[in-house]
Amino acid sequence: MSDDEREEKELDLTSSEVVTKYKSAAEIVNKALQLVVKECKAKAKIVDICEMGDAFIREQTGNMYKNAKKKIEKGVAFPTCLSVNNTVCHFSPLASDSSELEEGDMVKIDMGCHIDGFIAVVAHTHVVKDGPVSGRQADVIAAANTAAEVALRLVRPGKKNKDVTEAIQKVAAAYDCKIVEGVLSHQLKQFVIDGNKVVLSISNPDTRVDDAEFEENEVYAVDIVASTGEGKPKLLDEKQTTIYKRAVDKNYHLKMKTSRFIFSEINQKFPILPFTARALEEKRARLGLVECVNHDLLQPYPVLHEKPGDYVAHIKFTVLLMPNGSDRITSHPLQERQPTKAIDDPEIRAWLALGTKTKKKGAGKKKKGKKGDKADELTAGAEPMDASTTNGGS
Repeated sequence: MSDDEREEKELDLTSSEVVTKYKSAAEIVNKALQLVVKECKAKAKIVDICEMGDAFIREQTGNMYKNAKKKIEKGVAFPTCLSVNNTVCHFSPLASDSSELEEGDMVKIDMGCHIDGFIAVVAHTHVVKDGPVSGRQADVIAAANTAAEVALRLVRPGKKNKDVTEAIQKVAAAYDCKIVEGVLSHQLKQFVIDGNKVVLSISNPDTRVDDAEFEENEVYAVDIVASTGEGKPKLLDEKQTTIYKRAVDKNYHLKMKTSRFIFSEINQKFPILPFTARALEEKRARLGLVECVNHDLLQPYPVLHEKPGDYVAHIKFTVLLMPNGSDRITSHPLQERQPTKAIDDPEIRAWLALGTKTKKKGAGKKKKGKKGDKADELTAGAEPMDASTTNGGS
């Protein structure tokens, strides 16, 4: 037992090697996101962009730790997804799909990378257009982004998960938007993308999670999805689901030969982290995955939708709760926005005014300022930009 405890200790942020691996994974996924955003143009095929994002992550991680004494697993931690307009999440189509982006589409990009199981995930919302984003599209991006900025300041040691849940709902309401139900922000651990400590997007009687307090040296994927609609997405077509994760605690003797073949391939290539069915042989996969899901061997990530005409925005980032404060390691600058609403609520403004770094005794002011500037850059000064563009435009 003591060996396990020692190993557990070595594998959190108290180890500089672990921090380096998280940051290296983050650097790769941030670059992959940058590449994907550039490719989000009218007439671009969604599957091609998804494949490009995954290929970039595989290539970049493949170049790392080549000479390590023991083999280090690395690569895609969550397949690249492009979910458009009222599609909420997890759209990562098969090679045979011909869906294309169109001018004015609101695209949610979601992806993840890992090095030795230390995971960095990111999601970003981009509108396929030149010039500033305006109207309800701007409102919902501002709602998700401001909620993410508030969450960054509340996911810190000593605070509780329910503090974050209440705050992000309040922010969304200020933009006349809703936080989407069923989205969870999870603690990340080595090879664990959905840790036990969880932040609910919305507290309701159907979904309950244990109260939890954030602690130093933990890592979280903070996941915010906002909608101009009701925020109660529906599964319209199970056939759209292409992302799955092996349920490691489940076993069943599959009846169909095709299912056994596919399941064996999954166990070999994707034993722990989520994967896309694109990585499997398509005809066999279609047949074999059904039996695997029916017997709970795989956990599906369904493609969910709000109503047609609704806009959905998604911001997700990875944050390390370091001794000197919160370090947001994944992000991407947003397009210029001209929302129709401004944040006047004093409580929200107070949350946004909170720092993300902890002041240490005896720290030189000049040096501390530099670190603060870096953190401000990472968090992309979102709220002041919204406020200034709104004040000028309303």
